[in-house]
Amino acid sequence: MKQLVRAFIAVFLVSMGLLYILNELNSSEGYSGGNTLTIYNWGDYIDPDLIEKFEKQSGLKVIYQTFDSNEAMMTKIKQGGTTFDIAVPSEYAIAKMKEEDLLIPIDHTQLPNLPFINSRFMDLSFDPKNEYSIPYFWGTVGIVYNSEMLGGKKLSSWADLWDKDLRNQILLVDGAREVMGMGLNSLHYSLNDTDKNHLLEAKEKLDTLTPNVKAIVGDEIKMLIANEEAAVGVVWSGDAAEIMWENEKLDYVVPKEGSNLWFDNMVIPKTAKNINGAHQFMNFILDPKNAAQNAEYVGYSTPNEKAMDFLPEDISSDKRFYPDPELTDKLEVYENLGKKMLAYYNELFLEFKMHSK
Repeated sequence: MKQLVRAFIAVFLVSMGLLYILNELNSSEGYSGGNTLTIYNWGDYIDPDLIEKFEKQSGLKVIYQTFDSNEAMMTKIKQGGTTFDIAVPSEYAIAKMKEEDLLIPIDHTQLPNLPFINSRFMDLSFDPKNEYSIPYFWGTVGIVYNSEMLGGKKLSSWADLWDKDLRNQILLVDGAREVMGMGLNSLHYSLNDTDKNHLLEAKEKLDTLTPNVKAIVGDEIKMLIANEEAAVGVVWSGDAAEIMWENEKLDYVVPKEGSNLWFDNMVIPKTAKNINGAHQFMNFILDPKNAAQNAEYVGYSTPNEKAMDFLPEDISSDKRFYPDPELTDKLEVYENLGKKMLAYYNELFLEFKMHSK
């Protein structure tokens, strides 16, 4: 009898151990469902206090994971090993995810705060009627620069970057669409150009910029420019806002030849396990006070019109980050170029990176 009891206890303990391990794996690998909500977002792209506030209000535990590119995000969602209830892709990635049947339609009736979104940011070409995506942040690609380090010089165009006085003074973001787009725009071509002759021309022009390029970098671009390791950076607007907060000598401009107008939206991946929780979180972020808090923390522009009332005036009135429609209407949204053309953009960008070393 004692042997049976010991055997039972041993089996019980092993079972409990396995359950504990499974629970740990579930929480660390992004298990969704029940009282858990798994969010897949860009790094440093939400105020952590809002996650805590949402957990208290909803009773859900949030598992927050990050990615550093749309491509990495899509690959992980396609693989399906980890399930995510919410992801935050950019516009061209949303179009691609729709095309590949990776998204669940969003129930607008569960989003009473949706009308607070400015109509300018709804019903866009990558997702008509916002059937699969809800606006999160938006912004531009432009030039942040330290006029003092440039002897008082002001920049206003992509062409200015080729000035010989900027030798070894430019940092570029490590993004094929952004850098190739800069080359295309400098020649007055579209950001979404698929003419290979135009793309080669843009790449050849970028090659002539290499004496001025100090490095092509990732997130460290913010620290390097704020610390005056370089005078100029080609960055996203929200990064520019963060850098300028650190160093008041800096300014930001959207080049007159044109640039990118981008949108990051919340979506529900097809593998989501907590669809109700995903809608709860979306509606929470759409609350104007929460949206304002998030925008102030992250530095990017909120599409939430009512949230503007809760932002400090020096932020809401700053035309560099909240430009008028007259400017944004002239900018281009990245289109889904398809696998082959995107691969060609990446190939040319890698060649340029090698040339820049």
